[in-house]
This record gives sequence, structure tokens and C-alpha cells, in this order.
Amino acid sequence: MLPTQYWVTSTCERPDLAPITARWRWEAFFRDSGRPLEEILAGAARTAAEPRLMSHTFVLLADDEPIGTASLAAHDLDERPDLSPLLAGVFIVPHARGKGHVARLIHAVEARAAGAGIPRLWLYTSQAERIYARLGWMTEAMVQHGGRPFALMKRDLEQGA
Repeated sequence: MLPTQYWVTSTCERPDLAPITARWRWEAFFRDSGRPLEEILAGAARTAAEPRLMSHTFVLLADDEPIGTASLAAHDLDERPDLSPLLAGVFIVPHARGKGHVARLIHAVEARAAGAGIPRLWLYTSQAERIYARLGWMTEAMVQHGGRPFALMKRDLEQGA
């Protein structure tokens, strides 16, 4: 049996992946917010059609199976509009968790951002602070978002990575 091949693509390069990544994000982050799935699907289709680094959705593939997604967003935290860009919507399918895939995906997004001259990324998380810390992210502060506490984290990027 051949070893699994991993690579990161984007929904701009593979628009057929936009609906599945949108559904993942809706189920993980928006289902309980009242935002309809159709709104998230429409946004994903627009993002896939616009090849810009900001508002770019990345997809981790194992062989040709999509197993994770993450986005670069110009703004994703209403409480801190001064922070940009943000790593957002990081999601790994349940059957692929705990196998280092989140690191593979995040490192690929960081490298793409650094290669584009972005010096720093931000994110906020309520559940994965330790995972990000292990990957070199630093907690900057705690913030309230939607009435819940979140760790606000940053990562300085090596240029030309």
C-alpha cells in the first residue's frame, strides 16, 4: 500500500470543494448562531470565484479526500477590527483528528501568508489554545465574543517561508 499523499489546495483552485468546506464551517461554527447554511454556501461560492489571499479558503487533502479546512480572513473578530489578517475556520473532520493534520494545514497556510509578505497572523479560539500554542502561537489576551471568552492569539511569520 502506498503512503498517503498530503497537500493543501484552495477552493479557488478546486471550487468543487467549496460546498463541503462551507458545510463543515456551518456545522462547527454557525449552526447554533442562526445563520442559515445557504448563506455560508453562497459566501463560499463567492470566495472560490475570487482568487484573493484574504478571504481565501484552504483545504487539506489526504490522497484526494478533503479532511480539513482553514481560511485567511481580513476581518473575523468584530470586537477587534484592528487585527488583520486572521486564521479562521480551522476544522479537521472527526475521523482524521489527533493525527497531526491540523499542524500540516496550519503550517501550509502560514507559509502561504509569509510568502505573500504577511508579517503576523491572528486567531481566536475557545477550545484549542493548547494546540495552537504547541504550533508556536502566543496568547495575547482574552476577549469576549458572542458573550463567551476566547483566547486571542498571534503568530509572527518568517518572511519568504
